[in-house]
Amino acid sequence: MSDPFNVIKELNGSKYYSLPALESQPGMGKISRLPISIRIVLESVLRNCDGKKVLEADVKALANWSATEKSSKEIPFVVSRVVLQDFTGVPLLVDLAAMRDAVKELGKDPAIIEPLVPVDLVVDHSVQVDRSGSANAFLENLKIEFSRNKERYQFLKWGQQAFETFSVVPPAIGIVHQVNLEYLAKVVFEKDGVLYPDTLVGTDSHTTMINGLGIVGWGVGGIEAESG
Repeated sequence: MSDPFNVIKELNGSKYYSLPALESQPGMGKISRLPISIRIVLESVLRNCDGKKVLEADVKALANWSATEKSSKEIPFVVSRVVLQDFTGVPLLVDLAAMRDAVKELGKDPAIIEPLVPVDLVVDHSVQVDRSGSANAFLENLKIEFSRNKERYQFLKWGQQAFETFSVVPPAIGIVHQVNLEYLAKVVFEKDGVLYPDTLVGTDSHTTMINGLGIVGWGVGGIEAESG
């Protein structure tokens, strides 16, 4: 666990990276006056500061963020999780499978290709209404949907079994932004005894609804989600 600024504190037996402790150090801006969204991003940069991909200079730069000053510097922000829907998520899973094939051809263990953060794919963009006006319409439409998308759904099921950090929310559970709000949102994550804010990127245009729970989330394209 990296802690170059010595700001790790304890809370009920768990640990967290303290922004007030960071603010008290020389060279840091008025962190407590920053927008909450910026503070959440700063916590991620601070927690992932390893001196390689995320530098101490990155932490200091964001701690001194100003809305009135322009900056071309990128922020090495690592999200807590990624949310996909089946329309944009399937190509991403294809890329992961292709990378595993490439690694295997090189004589390496394909299992090294694994999402670094939890990925949830919600199947909700394959719905079509073929039957209506009857008590059995829902079940009939669901049966047709599974038949029509059999190959895609088999591939998604394989992905869930092949990747430890990849899970699929099956059809008929709900639409992605509802599922994200009601089931997937954690608000606070805990990993290896460390508490940190729930943050995400998602490939659905309604991803930003998660902000209503105080969770920082952005809607992005498939390529951006894959890199996240």
